Amino acid sequence: MGPSSEDRALPAGGAGAEGPRASLRSELDGRRYTVVDEDWAGGIPAQYGVAPRIRIGQTKWFNLLWLIPIGLLLLMVGVAVAKGMRGLPAVQDFMHTYPGVSELPRDAPVGFPEWLGWQHFLNLFFMIFVIRSGLTILTDHPRLYWSRHSTPGKDWFRIQKPVPSDPLYTAKEDSITLPDGVGLPGRRHSIGLARWWHLGIDTLWLANGIVFFVLLFTTGQWMRLVPLHWDVLPNAVSVAIQYLSLDWPAESGWSNYNSLQLLAYFITVFIAAPLALMTGLGMSPALSTRFRRISSLFSIQFARSVHFLVLCWFVLFVVVHVALVITTGALRNLNHMYAAQDAESWTGFCVFFASMVIVIVAWIAATPLTYRHPRVVQKVGFALVGPAQRLFEHIDSNPGQYTDKDISPYFWHNGKYPDTAGYKQLQAGNFDHYKVVINGLVENPVELSLDQLRALPHHEQITQHFCIQGWSGVAKWGGVSMQTILDTVRPASDAKWVIFYSFALGPEGGLYYDAQPIEQMSYHLTMLAYDMNDAPVSFGHGAPLRLRNETELGFKMVKWIQGIEFVADFADVGGGLGGYNNDHEFFGYRQSI
Repeated sequence: MGPSSEDRALPAGGAGAEGPRASLRSELDGRRYTVVDEDWAGGIPAQYGVAPRIRIGQTKWFNLLWLIPIGLLLLMVGVAVAKGMRGLPAVQDFMHTYPGVSELPRDAPVGFPEWLGWQHFLNLFFMIFVIRSGLTILTDHPRLYWSRHSTPGKDWFRIQKPVPSDPLYTAKEDSITLPDGVGLPGRRHSIGLARWWHLGIDTLWLANGIVFFVLLFTTGQWMRLVPLHWDVLPNAVSVAIQYLSLDWPAESGWSNYNSLQLLAYFITVFIAAPLALMTGLGMSPALSTRFRRISSLFSIQFARSVHFLVLCWFVLFVVVHVALVITTGALRNLNHMYAAQDAESWTGFCVFFASMVIVIVAWIAATPLTYRHPRVVQKVGFALVGPAQRLFEHIDSNPGQYTDKDISPYFWHNGKYPDTAGYKQLQAGNFDHYKVVINGLVENPVELSLDQLRALPHHEQITQHFCIQGWSGVAKWGGVSMQTILDTVRPASDAKWVIFYSFALGPEGGLYYDAQPIEQMSYHLTMLAYDMNDAPVSFGHGAPLRLRNETELGFKMVKWIQGIEFVADFADVGGGLGGYNNDHEFFGYRQSI
């Protein structure tokens, strides 16, 4: 942190005799997009990745598709070994001692209540959209890391080719496409819409989960899902031998799950589901910069990797669960869950069939509905998750979480680079004639050169960048606190928003811009940066000046800034939705999570 604004004199209006230049609003694209068609997002072409791979050692990569034949081979070997083991006297004694079912308390409930059937259906229904949209989010940065640094070659999992040697290769270029029936939506770099689906449905899934936990503990059903004795472990081994030997244990789910089922349900309900919530919150810039002790240990990339592994667990659980439901007595099992009765009638099957029709219709309709009515998806998503975002964006943070040793060895480039004649001329002159215009609803509009900016009280911070695509990086930023800018220009009382204008154009034309709430301009970690890692900000990272607001996601940190305007409302700026990505690609103007 540099000295306070009282330590140095602040410039008066520095615009010259003609006054500050006019607003840059006329250079914005005023269109507000309402559909996703072939020209959307600048007509970004489809790009397909590679089969999933995990890194072995430093440079070797293993294609996970090999797990299919390897898994089948191991399964056949396991069946042969289990069949042989069952004939051994010691194994027979072990299975007699541990038949596979742990004893429940005497007051444990028997059977399935009707509410559990509704919970089961809603959980399945919500999880489909959570998983599909989560896959689209993953493919926007199709790499996973264990450290907080998203350094190429250090990823442990990828579904994309190695990062090319081009030093200006961007994260957006790295994104890939999914089939529309798999991703939600499948379109490349449709992460704005995918996040509305993901976060919005997550809210419903969590609400359903809270109801489930309340009912679970008030009705005693928890006793059927929580291991109460250590013998659950040897009993689970016994059940595994029975399954592998193809002489399966008797189905007794109506009264008591076998120990392997019990462990699977316990992990899913009491470990995987809470872990999905915690790791999801761990990817929030606002929460991570506020709860520093937690995020210092468990970085966004650690959270993202664990979040992905939880998703894999859910998918595996669903596949195995459905397979066993079908192969261990489908009618009785479906009656248990969908008709709350222990019988072999067709009632449960009929209810299940009707529910699957609803699921399939929703699955098929979700992507085309998203493409035709993206603003509806955005509005519904914001209505569901908006209250949490509004809460989190008011969380200020103190500096000092990171030091020089935490600076990332690689910091991804992103965005469309400025290529106008005016910017190139400034760049060729080393930005000697650059001036940032700061005007609007202020008492003292100014135009500040880099020298004038450097003469203001110096502000420095080492912070972590959270890109909406999922990559992250730590860098040292030097420049001017936005509080110093506020002290300089003195905003009017009716100035509620600050518009940052870039030299760069958006994919569909018009200047890139973004609106920020004025209260965030007083946050400790909001600044205008002209230095990065003790050197002038490079072209790829926003030279000569860029915004840092660590409460928000990276797309809101405008690079290549040429103007700043204080306004009462952003409704008549650009497309009127608070930023270029909001107008064009259905992002939100609140993106603190």
